[in-house]
Amino acid sequence: MKQSVLTRYRAMAYVTGVLLILLTLGVIAKYALDVSGAAGFTTAVGIAHGWLYVIYLVFAFDLGTKAKWPMGKLAWVLLAGTIPTAVFFVERKVSREVSGLVETPEAVGA
Repeated sequence: MKQSVLTRYRAMAYVTGVLLILLTLGVIAKYALDVSGAAGFTTAVGIAHGWLYVIYLVFAFDLGTKAKWPMGKLAWVLLAGTIPTAVFFVERKVSREVSGLVETPEAVGA
């Protein structure tokens, strides 16, 4: 497996995780604290998270199929982008596991 597969998964995991935390804070501000302007913020961040989550799903599925994960593990990684902060823990665990499958530049050139 190429390093780029893991790198793009990791990048989208962080982006998705940060946007989900911002969305969660926006929803709390909108509904629990009744902050003015939170509705627009929540809408914008929600749309961004939704579209970028789809890209996260594609990259995570690509990584999972190349790493030959069982369906249960793949499902957990795919759903991690919907639980605030879960994606950070899952990304760290996945990166450790998959790093052994990544081709080194020396092995590719040989």
